[in-house]
Amino acid sequence: MLAHPAKLGYRMPAEWEPHAATWLAWPHHVGDWPGKFEPIPWVYAEIIRALAKHERVELIVQNAAAARQAQKILERADAWSENVRIHRWPTNRVWLRDSGCIFLRYGAMPGEKPIADQLQAAARYLIGMGQGLIHPEHAGAHKASRAEKGSKKRKDSSGSVALKFRFNAWAKYSNWRYDEKIGSLMAEAANAEEVRPVAMGERIVLEGGSIDVNGYGSILTTEECLLAKEQQRNPHMVRAHYERAFADYLGAPHTIWLGRGISGDDTHGHVDDLARFISKGTVVTMVEPNSKDVNHAPLLANLRRLQAARDQDGKQLTVAEIPMPQPVVFERRRLPASYANFYIANGVVLAPVFNRPNDRIALDTLAHLFPTRDIVPIYSGDFIWGFGAMHCMTQQQPA
Repeated sequence: MLAHPAKLGYRMPAEWEPHAATWLAWPHHVGDWPGKFEPIPWVYAEIIRALAKHERVELIVQNAAAARQAQKILERADAWSENVRIHRWPTNRVWLRDSGCIFLRYGAMPGEKPIADQLQAAARYLIGMGQGLIHPEHAGAHKASRAEKGSKKRKDSSGSVALKFRFNAWAKYSNWRYDEKIGSLMAEAANAEEVRPVAMGERIVLEGGSIDVNGYGSILTTEECLLAKEQQRNPHMVRAHYERAFADYLGAPHTIWLGRGISGDDTHGHVDDLARFISKGTVVTMVEPNSKDVNHAPLLANLRRLQAARDQDGKQLTVAEIPMPQPVVFERRRLPASYANFYIANGVVLAPVFNRPNDRIALDTLAHLFPTRDIVPIYSGDFIWGFGAMHCMTQQQPA
């Protein structure tokens, strides 16, 4: 019998649950930051220095020469440590939140009783390569072959599953073929079984930035990204298909749909610029106080949806509001600057700031919401010219 990961007790954990590592890809594509590339590696050094104090950093570089250059910059910035591990794999871009795999975790949700014994046994089942399903009949031979390979190549013992959705550069750009392979390489390096999700007999295109989970069964996403005809990822899928996929593959049967994203977002509505779970029943969301601003109406509509929404237990959400940064414009283009694009790691939250008056409000709010973590501001005024920030560039590997 074939079964989806969630049926066997796997789920996508919340970002604030313990990490084994954070995955990053070293910047190299000058075209992502035309005219502003020079400071970008130094922003990376700041990020890696903050992360490596709390967890391992799995750093992907283009080749041996890029590895030497990255290490040189990290050493100069006092960011190099034994907690940084380098992988030499070519990439098109650095946005691993979208191109990388999504690691699942086996077991009960935080604070809940362990799942049934039969599911513990099922955790040893083989993940059917290319099928998006777990097949119990082939586990023995597959595990033996993995053990033989493992004796020749160092791997982690994460015991996890990695979802490898298709990646097509947000249905917008043509250079994505290296990035399409990255998720599989990450899964292999982490010793995680790879699952390729399907719907209606076709593989699913899904970016990590288009979803956000609380680890208890709820998921945030947007209609603009997943249901619109523009930059359409999955023409074969409708709302019900996505909700079924979230339940089957992510262990998130309760979907909360928001509407439109922010101006300047080239992903066409990623939720990680809008609203984020920060606990089981609490969501932080962006608002735009200026009624004349282009983001005012869509963010107000999203706020109202969240205020009316219920969590997986039927309880009303607690909604914390953060005002958008005052507009960040470069070469007469409005950039997708948002404080919602923070990243939660072990003991720390990396928060994008833009040298705007609302930076202080955002940092104070995050400090209140995450009292046990350090809030580390990362200047992203140049970085956002690449249309992404802290959350877009990172991918967590659960402990």
